[in-house]
Amino acid sequence: MRSRVLCGVAAAVALLVTGCGSDGGAGSGDASPAAGAAAAGPAAAGGFPVEVKDCAGTGTTFTAAPKKIVTSNAAGLEMLLQLGAGDRVIGTGFPPGKGALPASVADQGAKVPVLGDMVIPKEKLLGSGADLYVETFADMSGMGGAMGSAPTAQEYTAAGIKRVFLASTACAATAQGPQRDLAGVEADLKRLGQVTGTSARAEELVAGMEKKVGAVTAALAGVAADRRPTYFFFDFDAGTKQPVAVCGKQVANAVITLAGARNVFADCDADFRPVAWEEVVGRNPDWIQLGVRNRGSEAETAKAFDEAEKFLREFPATKGLKAVQEGHFLRIGSEVTTIGGVRNADTVQRIAAAVHPDLVKGGQ
Repeated sequence: MRSRVLCGVAAAVALLVTGCGSDGGAGSGDASPAAGAAAAGPAAAGGFPVEVKDCAGTGTTFTAAPKKIVTSNAAGLEMLLQLGAGDRVIGTGFPPGKGALPASVADQGAKVPVLGDMVIPKEKLLGSGADLYVETFADMSGMGGAMGSAPTAQEYTAAGIKRVFLASTACAATAQGPQRDLAGVEADLKRLGQVTGTSARAEELVAGMEKKVGAVTAALAGVAADRRPTYFFFDFDAGTKQPVAVCGKQVANAVITLAGARNVFADCDADFRPVAWEEVVGRNPDWIQLGVRNRGSEAETAKAFDEAEKFLREFPATKGLKAVQEGHFLRIGSEVTTIGGVRNADTVQRIAAAVHPDLVKGGQ
């Protein structure tokens, strides 16, 4: 199945990300991208110039808003659409499936040219005419093979393309500590807002996220840490032979933590890590999220959720887990959990409403 292949590649990309700077949850004692390697510098009156730094701390200065933008995948595309800069996006890789984008921007997103079903080929990216490339992950040169090598810094410069990374994902692998809140995601939105001249809209989006998450935090304030249920994100699309866990440095850890649950793999010092089924069994989660990516239609996505649940109910190693026995499954898309975006706040609400139904209502 084509979508299954794409999902496996996306998971592999996340595992291959290396060489980035610090990131982490602000407020948890860890460096946040807003204050660390990927921070945006102060802008002069009128919004420009703006300096942004990549994961390694190398700065790029924008003296004006970009006019032609390419995104590496649907995450950056969705942010730009929500910021009101979608009319400047001339292409994307890893395009969103039908129904994957919020209804408010879905029609506009569907019109964006697809430059690559997966990683955009080097020649196509460099010849796109873009003046900005928004990368959700760090340099994907590790993918290699049929996708070709990634452009060098010199080649980007020669093509007139500047780059902005979504630090909450691109810089996660080498963060100094776990992500426990959405400060990194909010910083990504603000940074893109500064670069594209849509800072006012970015502030509105961040305020909306903070309001939703704040309501959940207030509702769960009296729930002691040891009363918060344990939680496993089952990345079905990464394969079933060896599960891939979301660790403390991944955005999903922040989402799960804010929702009043305890990620059973929060202690692994990475963003993603292959684990053994014996490790999952040993941690015996109270709840399991069926991590499925959009299949392009509601029916196909529902079928994938069914397949993920069926596997856990029938696989000898997992059928006895507490969550499986009690039917504690959450059907929430992977994209809004493991990749930074405005809808992370909605996912916090949905998880909290499921695991703390007496305290948090709705969230659907």
